[in-house]
Amino acid sequence: MLSKKTKYAINALVYLAKQETNQPVQIASISEAQNIPQKFLESILLDLKKAAVLSSKRGKNGGYYLLKSPEEINLAEVMRLFDGAIAFLPCVTHKYYERCEECKDEEICGIRDIFFEVRNTTVELLKKATLKEIITRENLLNPNYYPE
Repeated sequence: MLSKKTKYAINALVYLAKQETNQPVQIASISEAQNIPQKFLESILLDLKKAAVLSSKRGKNGGYYLLKSPEEINLAEVMRLFDGAIAFLPCVTHKYYERCEECKDEEICGIRDIFFEVRNTTVELLKKATLKEIITRENLLNPNYYPE
């Protein structure tokens, strides 16, 4: 299950990706529009800035904006940033590998083999799930959406 932090990060990123121009958006605006506690959101946006997903501008017209295009930001990247490994078992993770204590032989472990396949399929789907894809799906699901 996604942590609240990851879910809020995705909501904030989608909100920023929907803005007409890539102008800075104030934290208070994102917080109110997405129903995210402002203090919690500040921490999330700082983490996204450190990861070079967002940047910020100070001042009266300041705020946060995407550093990458919505096509370049995917859910796998966001999930790994906030929740760590995507895999269910430590022996099949990409960046956080650990051998399972009870495993006698990784090479012939059927459990590992199944969960390796699950991890690969999940990561593949999450990499395809970009901010652009999320917005496109929302538009298609919205009965009031009429493309130009």
